[in-house]
Amino acid sequence: MFTGIVEEKGTVRAVQRSGNTSFIRIEAKKVLEDVHLGDSIAVNGVCLTVTHFDGTTFQADVMNETLERSSLGSLRAGSPVNLERAMAAGGRFGGHIVSGHIDGTGIISDVKNDGIAVWYTVSAPPEIMRYIVEKGSVAIDGISLTVAKVTDTSFSVSVIPHTAEQTILSSKKNGDTVNLENDIIGKYVEKLMKPELEKTKSGVTMEQLLRNGFI
Repeated sequence: MFTGIVEEKGTVRAVQRSGNTSFIRIEAKKVLEDVHLGDSIAVNGVCLTVTHFDGTTFQADVMNETLERSSLGSLRAGSPVNLERAMAAGGRFGGHIVSGHIDGTGIISDVKNDGIAVWYTVSAPPEIMRYIVEKGSVAIDGISLTVAKVTDTSFSVSVIPHTAEQTILSSKKNGDTVNLENDIIGKYVEKLMKPELEKTKSGVTMEQLLRNGFI
């Protein structure tokens, strides 16, 4: 589990693709301080497993499924990436619950300055937008952010200078693809409510009326 508080920006040093699998090697500092084989590190919000590391880099395998569902397939040697280690037990929970299992991608459709802040508007498909709510949480390339505005096809976030400087968001421009992960709580609520919603479609039952205090 992650919190969406990016620890550092790393740099891709190598990407190798072979058939339906690939590996990526990333140069980093902070996330290597206590790294072990099998550790989870979020790369642009995608949870990857460390399969090799040395004093300056770590390597992770990337499955075809991951390449298809995220923007990792567009990374090249020299690409900057957001990095976050899995949250340690007892650590501060500074962001929100982030699994590192992204729901899909979106496209930055507008970037504008607003005093010290920068507004980013992201266009996303319906399967993403259904879980986006104003003042709710969303992870963009692994960054925990608060949704400030919502339309039917897009949402906007207002980013403070510190967040922009400490992440790769400052380099994003119109047309760029970003990884998106919805707040997992909304997805669980929808799943748990599905049986009740199905019952409602077939009409109100005496059991429902009784359970809700109408009888």
